Amino acid sequence: MDRQWLLIDADDTLWENAVYFEEAIAEFTDFLGHSELSPPEVRQVLDEIELASIRIHGYGSKNFARNLKACFERLADRHYCDVDLERVVHMGESIIERPIELIAGVEETLEYLSERHHLTLFTKGHSEEQLFKFSRSALGDYFHGVRVVHEKDAAAYEAMVAEARMERESTWMIGNSPKSDILPAMEAGLRTVLIPHETTWALELTDLPEPSEQFRIVEGFAELQRLF
Repeated sequence: MDRQWLLIDADDTLWENAVYFEEAIAEFTDFLGHSELSPPEVRQVLDEIELASIRIHGYGSKNFARNLKACFERLADRHYCDVDLERVVHMGESIIERPIELIAGVEETLEYLSERHHLTLFTKGHSEEQLFKFSRSALGDYFHGVRVVHEKDAAAYEAMVAEARMERESTWMIGNSPKSDILPAMEAGLRTVLIPHETTWALELTDLPEPSEQFRIVEGFAELQRLF
């Protein structure tokens, strides 16, 4: 097979990420201990806060911590003090300290793919934080390039393709997020592969088209060896 350009997502595609946020949210909900709202109702308020915050502050553990604090201040139905707020903030900020746990099949598959194709890590979020996680993953030798963008929209894919002089018909975006990795990449004329992850952030889910030559679905990262 001729060399192709493979853009590969990071969080929840190469390593675990959302599970740490889910654990922090569960801890937050327990600590909040709201007398009337159920955990799903608390989560709904937090999602609303995060949607509004992302447009201004973007992603990352520090911004997540800010959102937890804002949610706590809005919903707390008991007396609280600065120590309580500090604890809430720590729940969010401590996520960056969690270990990098590679998803099954990632390293051996990257080794296989890197010998055959051009690999670029293409992810969104807080640039410094994403690069820090990438360096800790020890996967750098398999990639020809790394790009962290504020948001993965069609314009971001267009810019990536243009600046790297990629051929659209030979460029694939591979990731777990329908909203960030699949739909905008297809809008930009790229081919795509979805690798579903059971803890993909709810705000990254959306309806998908039927599988086609432009859009594939595989069950695990190792299956990319069959496609490429």
